[in-house]
Amino acid sequence: MESMTVILSALFLAWLTLVNGSPASVQVGKLPKAKNVSWSSYNFKTILSWGPKPVNYTYTVEFSRVGKDKDTNPHCIKTTETECDLTNKLDIKGVYTAEVLSESLPGMTSDHVEPPFTRSKTFCPYNDTLIGRPKFTLTMSEDKKIVLIIHDPITALYKNGKSLTIRDIFKKHLKYQIMHNKAGSTGKKIQTVDESRADFRLDEGQSYCFSVAAYIPSRKGDKMLGEWSLPKCSPQEHKTLFEEYEPAVIGGGALIILAFVVAVIVLIVVCCKRAQRQKMMAKETVV
Repeated sequence: MESMTVILSALFLAWLTLVNGSPASVQVGKLPKAKNVSWSSYNFKTILSWGPKPVNYTYTVEFSRVGKDKDTNPHCIKTTETECDLTNKLDIKGVYTAEVLSESLPGMTSDHVEPPFTRSKTFCPYNDTLIGRPKFTLTMSEDKKIVLIIHDPITALYKNGKSLTIRDIFKKHLKYQIMHNKAGSTGKKIQTVDESRADFRLDEGQSYCFSVAAYIPSRKGDKMLGEWSLPKCSPQEHKTLFEEYEPAVIGGGALIILAFVVAVIVLIVVCCKRAQRQKMMAKETVV
């Protein structure tokens, strides 16, 4: 009877192998560690990702603020996915690490007393999230200034049911860098502004192109500058003759043209009289 039980157990394990994958995918009693555990965050939408895709085992994500107890996301416990959304689990200014644990399936045994895990680098949403490209509009004021209005990017965070902008989060620490150049020119100038509006008094009638990026000088290194927006150009103004030149210049030009016309008329009259006189003299000679 015992031998029959052993045979049935062996057949059952063979069947599990055929259903769940090759025996080479996970060796008996050993679980592979997660690899390439990394954070990615865009406008405070924060994802922890890793690899490889598990076969015959699962992953569990545990994360903790430095000096605090570990926490979990219910959607990232014994999962076969290779990413975990932690956007709403992190305090904005907290510094975190995460561990991805490899765990055996229910009913399967492992040699490990504790599940093998891989720890991430530290991550702070406030300091590390990438700020996306802002949108902006260009208008012309009555006094011929180019007015640039920046629309603060919306984040993945909410407060009291309202989406938060990067201005809501960074407050006075948020600045913008504005890059501009004459249309068709490669020379660029960069100006830093504290607010979401900037006025430019540039060459009238000339088209200028602008790009904008969020700038947070309290951050370090390449984290200070967000993504640059797509460029947008002001329309080229087509001036009338009276807008383009001073009245004195227009008057002087008109006098020159008038003098030229008078000179042409006088020359034509003189030529006509001379031709008429020569014609009369020819007739008298014939007579």
